[in-house]
Amino acid sequence: MNTRRELFGSLASSFNATKKQEKLLRPPYFRDESLFHNECSKCDAKCATVCEVEIIKITDDKTPYLDFSKSGCTYCDECAKACEFGVLNLADKKFINADVTIDNSKCLSWNHTMCFSCKDPCLDNAIDFAAMFMPVINNKCTSCGFCINKCPTYAIDIRVL
Repeated sequence: MNTRRELFGSLASSFNATKKQEKLLRPPYFRDESLFHNECSKCDAKCATVCEVEIIKITDDKTPYLDFSKSGCTYCDECAKACEFGVLNLADKKFINADVTIDNSKCLSWNHTMCFSCKDPCLDNAIDFAAMFMPVINNKCTSCGFCINKCPTYAIDIRVL
């Protein structure tokens, strides 16, 4: 019986290893994704140490990604200024390459409970409310992530483009 379990366990792990790697949410100062894999291994993760809101985390392969679980990106430029290998560059500054959406089935407001938790931290005025309920994200959204960790029902999703 153990050999059967080991066989299926090994098959399952090899299947999971061949799954396509999930796209990471990168800081908004890059032009070429391949530079992360070619250059970041040479660095001491300076981008993460200078991040004023501490949202830049480092993967096992030493590449940076954004974690909005506690805060959002202020677009302060410090990570790009600290990057010695040209992966993050001020000349390549853009909005974070992601799409932010509200899951209406999870959202308190969409379910007739007054809640403005997502709108209050939005510095860009990117969330409109239709008829006091029904929040929608408009085209002013910079994907900064400040709304994500404020939602009490985790109704705000961010998807890397």
